[in-house]
Amino acid sequence: MQLFYWFVLLMAIGIAIFAIQNSSAPLVVMKFLAWKLETSLIYTILGSIGIGILMILSLWVPRGIKASMRLREPKKQIENLEKMLYGPSPSIEQRDIPKEP
Repeated sequence: MQLFYWFVLLMAIGIAIFAIQNSSAPLVVMKFLAWKLETSLIYTILGSIGIGILMILSLWVPRGIKASMRLREPKKQIENLEKMLYGPSPSIEQRDIPKEP
């Protein structure tokens, strides 16, 4: 996982260097259906990257929530089985009360 973070950092640095070097690049014309948009090349690239990140997050977040919900039930079941096996653990109040002679 740490290798992935290093890769993302290198990509961000590369994009930043690219943006600085191409800040004076000619405008790019984008056409979609009836719309026509003229922007700098770097804004087009950064916008595409941003939309891609949002699309990936929209697919990843629900999957992560489902996975955490699936793991929650077995954890509760393990806790219940441990209580059955070892008995209830004494609470702090019960342990600190001195027994009367």
